[in-house]
Amino acid sequence: MPSATAREARRLTGTTLVLATHNPGKVREIQELLDPFKLAVTSVGELGLPEPDETGTTFEANAHIKALAAATASGKPALADDSGLVVDALGGDPGIYSARWAGPKKDFALAMSKVEDALQAKGAQDRRAHFVAALALGWPDGHLETFVGRVDGMLVWPPRGTRGFGYDPMFVPDGYSQTFGELDPAHKHSISHRADAFRQLVAKCIARGA
Repeated sequence: MPSATAREARRLTGTTLVLATHNPGKVREIQELLDPFKLAVTSVGELGLPEPDETGTTFEANAHIKALAAATASGKPALADDSGLVVDALGGDPGIYSARWAGPKKDFALAMSKVEDALQAKGAQDRRAHFVAALALGWPDGHLETFVGRVDGMLVWPPRGTRGFGYDPMFVPDGYSQTFGELDPAHKHSISHRADAFRQLVAKCIARGA
């Protein structure tokens, strides 16, 4: 599929957008990013729609699957996020399986422990990592726009902070001393991988006051 930057992107019209996630942390963060825009936002969880199987091998592919499933089921444009933590010393793990490392109970304290245990088992001195977020905006007719954001940093142990969600308490972005779990949420939103992808999406597809 051609990059959204290589052609004219489709603009979002109307006032309703479905968020293709059941993750309350993602719902909260994306809703806050959408606050400046006059959009009525609901989630697939609120609509009682099921989660599709994420069978893609990349963040972009899984975002596509979720966006199209939500758009088709709801009959409205849908925004999906697929994101995760990529750890250099672990060969890119947990990557697209970041949520699965948290297990069926979505226990990210467990997931962070698994990451730390894997680093210790390798005797890894390299603690570089980055977050990736792929945002896919899908329409019921199958059209997709995709944007990818990234933020680089270091992993710390033990985790610090109770803000954010997922792996945030063990990730310190470059140029900062606080983890994403410690940073003020508004500031995190301005520098995160999701914010990076969201800025691209807004520039191409969403008009302020849409």
